[in-house]
Amino acid sequence: MDEQFDMVVVGAGPAGEKAAAQAAYFGKRVAVVEHAPVLGGAMAVSAITTKAMREAALYLTGFQRRHVYGEGLDLHPQAVIDRLRARAVDVTGSMSEAVVKNLARHGIALVAGRAHLGPDRTVTVTSSTGDPDRLLATDVVLIATGSRPFHPPGIPFDDPDVLDSETARDLDRPMRSLVVVGGGAVACEYASIFMALGADVTLVDRGTRLLPFLDAECSSVVAACFQASGMKVLSETGVAAVTRDRDGLALQTDRGEVLRPEKAILAAGRVGNTEDLGLSDLGVDTDDRGRIRVDDHFQTTAPGIYAAGDVVGPPALASVSMEQGRVAACSALGIPFKNTVDPITPFGVYSIPECAMVGLTEEQATARGLTYVTGISRFADNSRAAVAGTTDGLVKLVVDSTDRRLLGVHIVGESATELVHQGQAVLHFGGTVDYFIHATFDVPTMSDAYKYAAYDCLQAMAGPRPLQVDRGE
Repeated sequence: MDEQFDMVVVGAGPAGEKAAAQAAYFGKRVAVVEHAPVLGGAMAVSAITTKAMREAALYLTGFQRRHVYGEGLDLHPQAVIDRLRARAVDVTGSMSEAVVKNLARHGIALVAGRAHLGPDRTVTVTSSTGDPDRLLATDVVLIATGSRPFHPPGIPFDDPDVLDSETARDLDRPMRSLVVVGGGAVACEYASIFMALGADVTLVDRGTRLLPFLDAECSSVVAACFQASGMKVLSETGVAAVTRDRDGLALQTDRGEVLRPEKAILAAGRVGNTEDLGLSDLGVDTDDRGRIRVDDHFQTTAPGIYAAGDVVGPPALASVSMEQGRVAACSALGIPFKNTVDPITPFGVYSIPECAMVGLTEEQATARGLTYVTGISRFADNSRAAVAGTTDGLVKLVVDSTDRRLLGVHIVGESATELVHQGQAVLHFGGTVDYFIHATFDVPTMSDAYKYAAYDCLQAMAGPRPLQVDRGE
């Protein structure tokens, strides 16, 4: 007999878990189908692992504090790797367990196996253990199967020393040298993490600057921090071929240079996990990378079938995927609760140093024809940063010079991904730069940098004027 549900979610990553919980919270009968042994999707097994590696690398090596105290922790390199891997496994396990508990708390049925979508919104689940197939019938199917690393043709990923963004986290021994190919968030995170672990790192980026979605000035600061720490950054450089000869791994750049690293990581974007779901038979459109096309309500081109998270493409952030899942569930099931995804979304990169942004960059403000000023406060002048020895980076504000309204916040430095949310709150309420002038920040704190960036904005607007205190009215 068919098992009947109001919604069947395929995938237990951030989008799937939160969509299921949202629907169950409002009394809907929900099932989640997942074939992976570890729940949580790419966030738990990849993104969280990378962030755990970052924190472990900083703690175990004292990387950011060496210049302050004159030395770091003197652990054997293999001991560092062993402890880093153990910590990453612990964190991944705890995050996965949290997903299991959340589904159970909401009374959601967890069905282990691979899903195949059939007509009339049925889902056949095939178990890997040989158990009989289960047929789930539902009013709504939500596809949240996530994504995986894209493998460009001609790259020998079967070589144990050629890694993608997922196999890179399985490092089991120290590296002397590493080439990371790519200029996006994942590439910058891995390059800086392995640099902290003592590898000689070369970052090869085809673009004109790293992290092109960032404010251009902040992008330059990130590159300068990398280079000051010993990383070699090759901009406007592509990799023409990756081969192996008797001397080992060889990466041929399009500038004629041959790089000879011990290992290489290629971060070339991602593709949607949509094969074998039976989407084409149901009229669900996908693009050339297997990502599902959806409308503003996350409905696909087939009635009753929705999709959310990495499988629908950029921005492919766990935070946004969660919100997409919630909005999709509410839209699909007629729940009058959450109708849209937050349009003012922060973006964080967990490199060393971190960087984060929310709102408009200078380039975007210019493209919109806005008249604006910028204000900067450098952590080199911040008392808490001086105490902590984390003086790299800055807080940069973009402000409309006609009405002093905050347009964007851009941060490079330790805790950037935490600090950015103060600016996000002001953007949500349409606040002005005067909020930061009027507010009192504890000293010493990194947050105090907001005030001095705001003063820099006022100076750029031809001096002080009476404060316009935002009272949230």
